[in-house]
Amino acid sequence: MRRRALTGALAALVTASTLCATTAQAAEAAPSSAPPRLAEPGGDRPIGLATLHLVDDDRADPWVAVERRELMVSVWYPAREPSDRPAPYMTAAESATYLEAGGIPLPPDTLTTVVTHATVDAEPVRARAGLPLVVLSPGFGMPRATLTGLAEELASRGYVVAGIGHNHEADGITFPDGRTTDCVVCDDPDHAAVGEARAADVSLVLDELTGASPAWEHGELIDADRVAMVGHSAGGYSTIPTLLSDPRVRAAVNMDGNFRYPNDIPVDRPVLMWGQPSHVPGGPDPTWDETWAELTGWKRWLSVDGTEHLSFTDVAPLGDQLGIPVQELAGDRADALTRAYVTAFLDHHLRGWHARLLDGPSACCPEVRFHRP
Repeated sequence: MRRRALTGALAALVTASTLCATTAQAAEAAPSSAPPRLAEPGGDRPIGLATLHLVDDDRADPWVAVERRELMVSVWYPAREPSDRPAPYMTAAESATYLEAGGIPLPPDTLTTVVTHATVDAEPVRARAGLPLVVLSPGFGMPRATLTGLAEELASRGYVVAGIGHNHEADGITFPDGRTTDCVVCDDPDHAAVGEARAADVSLVLDELTGASPAWEHGELIDADRVAMVGHSAGGYSTIPTLLSDPRVRAAVNMDGNFRYPNDIPVDRPVLMWGQPSHVPGGPDPTWDETWAELTGWKRWLSVDGTEHLSFTDVAPLGDQLGIPVQELAGDRADALTRAYVTAFLDHHLRGWHARLLDGPSACCPEVRFHRP
């Protein structure tokens, strides 16, 4: 127990020093002509990546009823050593579909050149105890790859991370048979139905990763009693229906998603609300105030100055590198803050490590505001 507590304290110290360093460096960041790359993870483990194709034979796709529900899932995990196969960021078809849908004036294969820090099918670590699992759910139209930076950060620190590609809800999901689907629901979404569908998707992923015959060959590494969900935008608001429907999910982070569910249902598990400056008490989105009132367990409401809706994804640092910034705050800084605070939340609730970053405002993180309405 003492060793575990010491490890947690050291991890918090390293995170704090890194945040102070990025504060000083943010103003000096300059565009680069090198291939775009994700920030180096802060943990000490190499990272492996496995890709799963899951089919729910018992459920029709909620948006294309003639199909069974299909998901593509990226599983990042701590590895013993890297393999000789660098992990791609996106397929060529995913990159082209996403950039075209967003009207982004870049060559269609641009996102295939992003440098990641994982390698494909690396041998996983062998832990004495099971590893905590974090499920990631992206926003509408957003491929699961746009949360890769956060996933790699967590995997380097000893988490197994499952990023879900929700079929027909993202502009660009490539399946093993070569199909690449786009977002058929993005133009006119039924938000309540989306929340329910994503909750069911998360439950399917948990069944497949932690069941008696796991879909991932190393599923025995996962501690099924330590599971959390982190979502951005639609993935963020889907955390609440997931908490309400699946008791296996012990804690959740909503990154800038409007809460789209009945706000009169109490939630007693830990929730971190992490958003842009407009997500403040009394702000233009009343669902955050309404949801806050129904959170009866551990909770924090934080906003980050200088950010926008996409600042909590890889779009922030990659946008700066590609000459299309999406926020006032430097993209690397927005990325570092998101990694640090989400990691602190997960360390606290899945590992029992005290997270001082979540106690209150920090001199190293003046952009982060704590709200206690």
